[in-house]
Amino acid sequence: MNLKRPVQFVLFTALALSACGGGEMSLTEYVDRLNVIVERARQQYEGLTTSGQGGVLIAEGDQLAGFTPRDLQIALQRVREIEREVEEATAAIDPPEPVAELHNLFFDFDDEFITAQEALAVRAGTAADWNELSASPETAAYRSALAADKQHCFDVQAEVNLIGEQGETFADTPWIPSALQGIFEVGLGCDGYPENPEDLYRPAPVSGS
Repeated sequence: MNLKRPVQFVLFTALALSACGGGEMSLTEYVDRLNVIVERARQQYEGLTTSGQGGVLIAEGDQLAGFTPRDLQIALQRVREIEREVEEATAAIDPPEPVAELHNLFFDFDDEFITAQEALAVRAGTAADWNELSASPETAAYRSALAADKQHCFDVQAEVNLIGEQGETFADTPWIPSALQGIFEVGLGCDGYPENPEDLYRPAPVSGS
């Protein structure tokens, strides 16, 4: 799934886990709640990108000719609504102690990225065409923030993998370290970022006449 910037999707597989002591929410309940949140967000985002106008989110190069900057503004505003729903829903969860650190790591929404995203949406609403939008400081700031967000995603994935290998966070639970990947199928969606964020929403060059 080629997403410009995942809506912080963390896909958890709900397994039949035995409840662990401590905390008001069991790990089973925690996983089930997250599944509902992220599955709803995933469906909303996929529905957006497959709609006529929302396809601009994953358009590249000459594909942008089929859309307008105004389409991007509307699509980014909808993305922000989806992100906000995820933020509010995950913030309302008091995770079990064994996964509290991971929960905060997964759902650490980057204010700098969000600010750049919102600024790009505003600028897209006033740009006459893609060339103007591409050359704008708002787009430059968004590309830079996206590149940093992409690197953060891979850093988080690496840390999660390390935890899974070492089993440090779950040392006091009856699970063996290798079971971590079976309990949490972590799909941060890092591969969904554009390969070259610096080229995002850059129209294809016009052939010389």
